Amino acid sequence: MENTQPLPEHIVENKLADAMADLLKYPAEDAVLRPNAYRLAFADPEFLLRRDARGIRIQLEMLKPDLDQIEQGIDNTVVVFGSARFPSPETADAAMLQARASGDSAAIKLAERHLSNAHYYDQARLFARLVAHYSANLDAKAKLYICTGGGPGIMEAANRGAHDVGAPTVGLNIALPHEQSANPYVTPALSFKFHYFAMRKMHFMMRAKALVAFPGGFGTLDELFEVITLVQTRKAQPVPIVLFGSDYWKRLLNIDVMLEEGVISPEDLDLFHYVDTPEAAWDVIKRFYAL
Repeated sequence: MENTQPLPEHIVENKLADAMADLLKYPAEDAVLRPNAYRLAFADPEFLLRRDARGIRIQLEMLKPDLDQIEQGIDNTVVVFGSARFPSPETADAAMLQARASGDSAAIKLAERHLSNAHYYDQARLFARLVAHYSANLDAKAKLYICTGGGPGIMEAANRGAHDVGAPTVGLNIALPHEQSANPYVTPALSFKFHYFAMRKMHFMMRAKALVAFPGGFGTLDELFEVITLVQTRKAQPVPIVLFGSDYWKRLLNIDVMLEEGVISPEDLDLFHYVDTPEAAWDVIKRFYAL
């Protein structure tokens, strides 16, 4: 008769991590971190960082965040993009006081710009609260989780809004030459760091049920147009794409020119929506999914 009893835990316990644990006993300058043919391949940083191993590293960046989110029940996200440079109102107020005290005209001008953009931080925070409130009492499979790039500015605001009401939030950070760390409102177990932009953007889309793009720079535009292109070409399922701050987006992007020149179709204008309030952004998503 076949034995269906589970094996004792000490027999099935995974010991593969022991190789890395052993490696980490040594300081960074120790000879153990230098090339060594005898070292186990998966515990060999010199080997894993070779150009030839890039494909393996890409696979790992694909797999690790995916498995972690599966294990924690993160199935559906609302992705919020936007400038890392927009401060919270309290930070902008403090910077203005400091600039005025210094009498430096350039510092005052910069502080005025930050103060004028700080309302976007508050609006991103309020929008994330709406999403978190909606999801609070739903079954795990139906919940919507806020996901951002994990950095400061608008990203911090959205993570903070969900954090305000006790909801877990996801941060997909990126290693940059000017070091960027995760903002304090990302749930630590859902705070991921990427080397490859392509893998990071893929993870944004894998669970996204909506995208809300606040005013931002090149990074925001890159992420926004990636999503629009994937949806337009049907490489991704249709999702609501919301451009928050109609004055900013209409001044920045003259979509009418693209239409007049025939490089997009009239129906492509239905791929995105302009809004100016957190409630309007949430309404777009609710209408799309009949929530």
